Amino acid sequence: MARVRAHLRRAAPALVAYAAVRVTGLLALALWAHRRHHGVWPILATHWDADWYLGIADHGYTHHLGTAYDANNLAFFPLYPVLVKAVAVLTPGTRATTGWAIAVACSFLAAWGIHSVGSHLHGRRVGVLLTVLWAALPVGLVEWMGYTESLFTAFAAWSLYAVLTGRWLWAGSLAALSGLTRPTGIALAAAVTVTALLSLRNGFSLRALTAAALAPAGWLVYVGWVGLRLGRWDGYFAVQRLWHNEWDGGAETVRRLREVLGVDSTPELFLVMVTVTLLASMALYVLSAWDRQPLPLLVFTGVLLLIVLGSGGVYFPRARFLLPGFPLLLPAALHLARASPRFRAVCLTAAVLGSAYCSAYMALVWPSAP
Repeated sequence: MARVRAHLRRAAPALVAYAAVRVTGLLALALWAHRRHHGVWPILATHWDADWYLGIADHGYTHHLGTAYDANNLAFFPLYPVLVKAVAVLTPGTRATTGWAIAVACSFLAAWGIHSVGSHLHGRRVGVLLTVLWAALPVGLVEWMGYTESLFTAFAAWSLYAVLTGRWLWAGSLAALSGLTRPTGIALAAAVTVTALLSLRNGFSLRALTAAALAPAGWLVYVGWVGLRLGRWDGYFAVQRLWHNEWDGGAETVRRLREVLGVDSTPELFLVMVTVTLLASMALYVLSAWDRQPLPLLVFTGVLLLIVLGSGGVYFPRARFLLPGFPLLLPAALHLARASPRFRAVCLTAAVLGSAYCSAYMALVWPSAP
């Protein structure tokens, strides 16, 4: 316990900085919402995907595939709504309040884990900068919404930290839980499993072998359960087809990139932001490989990018889907750590203000889900 407290004290500056960035974004949202006579609470806790998760917590999953598009709740993984339902029994307030509180609490756990990864690899300054950059992503508001991104990022950060420090059972267990949280949990499972199996070249380790087997278990269990519930082996993938989330190798992504960048003379600002995020993420992955990031980080972000860019599904949420890919920000954090204090201050200020504006625009002007 003393070690945990010492670890938390070391991360305190990063957590304070994280809170400051997110409070700035929340204030910008509140001021803009007030001018538009719009409530803030529904945006944070009850709209879009949050409504789906609350519905699952209240009524459970459907038993049928159906034929309606964008209507089957089996597309949403179970851990977050299960947590909402369980914690709501023990706390006052509505399930919406509970869901939002879980997301915020998990965002701090995620920030702590992100700092731990950055600090472990490159020192405390990089850890703090990596945390601030993650907080200041253009869709950073999602970290404080009733969504699963904060919970998933917390699992990802601490699982990757566990791999980097040789804690195989923690790594496998957290990866398994991530597979019950989001479809992209398979990316974290791949990172843990590949790294654990390769580590066996240095000598047999029962813990590493157990982690390799355990990491994909959560994802496989849920996908298998959906198949059993619907009475067909491809049940989960049939549900995803009803949500237009079929794999097309990136054809839809390329089409939308060309449309936003070259065809549409007046593209929607939010779609421009999504496009820039996708292009920046690809460039950052190249830089991450050039910097020879540790294998588990490269596998995680590589598979995550492959899933997001290769999907034929809707385009506009893809910046949010990449939010857990915090290792992509390591090249930027390293560059800022070596830069002059003035340059660092200007860049971070611009990032925080840009995040506040983009997040508020996403929530109040963009007509669809983030």
